[in-house]
Amino acid sequence: MKLSLKKLSVVSALALSALAPLAAHAHRMWLLPSATVLSGNDPWVTVDAAISNDLFYFENFPLRLDGLVVTGPDGNQVKVDNANTGRYRSVFDVHLTQEGTYKIAVENHGLFANYKLNGETRRWRGNEQAFAKEVPADAQNLQVTQTDARVESFVTRGKPTTTALKIAGHGLEMMPITHPNDLVAGADASFRLLLDGKPASNVKVSVVPGGIRYRDQVGEMTATTDTDGRFNVKWPSAGMYWMEASVQDSQTSIRNATSRRANYAATFEVLPQ
Repeated sequence: MKLSLKKLSVVSALALSALAPLAAHAHRMWLLPSATVLSGNDPWVTVDAAISNDLFYFENFPLRLDGLVVTGPDGNQVKVDNANTGRYRSVFDVHLTQEGTYKIAVENHGLFANYKLNGETRRWRGNEQAFAKEVPADAQNLQVTQTDARVESFVTRGKPTTTALKIAGHGLEMMPITHPNDLVAGADASFRLLLDGKPASNVKVSVVPGGIRYRDQVGEMTATTDTDGRFNVKWPSAGMYWMEASVQDSQTSIRNATSRRANYAATFEVLPQ
């Protein structure tokens, strides 16, 4: 019973982070590599994955690794080593055997439902396969939302490359204009948000520096995408930063869902000048 409740809590937190408005929710999904720019003959990175209130601090739930995909510089999927999920975080290692840029991503897709049964309001979260089994056919006032969440980070061995940055063409994605491993304090960086492969315009983007636990103010910076999905960020100082954006529409791809919430988050390292 304890294990089932723990799994339910993690799934609930992940669903809530995908559904809640940017400014309101406390749970943040993130990946944190031990380094983002490496050299040498045999480099590795260790990546932490969690859902927390304070950025890059383990205090709530692990980010489960079911949807983990690491794309190598040649565009092919890379095997991860030593993957493990604990009480507050998941962790895994990536061996950087190729020169170039790697994209590390966790994707989660599911459904969130509200309905009434015998006059009582019910809430349900799960995947499409479980929906038919667990949501009663006679449910009243049924409202189903498709949730698509993607969280990413980027690591480069040697010279940066772009093959791994190719988008999938579904959900909310970020296409870097400035390379994500070439970010410098005091300089501007440009990005483009895409929704189902097309420019996502007029979308609010939130950027927060790590270390929330150790300061009084969150330090959030915001930008809004233009008609081409582009936006700029000027990094005030070196360090790790977390970016998030969210879109809600009716472009569902799962039967029974009438609305969709697409969420994107990423972690970047900004280096000193």
